[in-house]
Amino acid sequence: MHTKTVKIPGPDHPITIEPCPLRVVVKVAGKTVADTRRALMLREANYPAVYYVPREDADMSLLARTDHATYCPYKGNCSYYSIAPGGERSINAVWTYESPHDAVAQIKDHLAFYHDRVDSIEELDA
Repeated sequence: MHTKTVKIPGPDHPITIEPCPLRVVVKVAGKTVADTRRALMLREANYPAVYYVPREDADMSLLARTDHATYCPYKGNCSYYSIAPGGERSINAVWTYESPHDAVAQIKDHLAFYHDRVDSIEELDA
């Protein structure tokens, strides 16, 4: 049985998570997929910052779970959703850590979106 490596964020690979003061709206094919004032901003090492949106603030009826899965040693097992109205472009456009590692437990029950697989991720004044 292969054990997956678990890494703890630190000076060599920092991860910070904080509440986002903005309203975040995600749209695809004229549909609002998510609209929240409760997004979290995750900053990881040298990667671009990512919004994590609470599932309660997303229209889950527009999402279809896929079999695609990945693993991050810092965050855990990652599951994916496609956004049906977005067609081919929006396959695996959404990712989520349903049982994240303790160091990033705040992102549980949140969704993140690939910028290039949605029409827009708007940042509006809250």
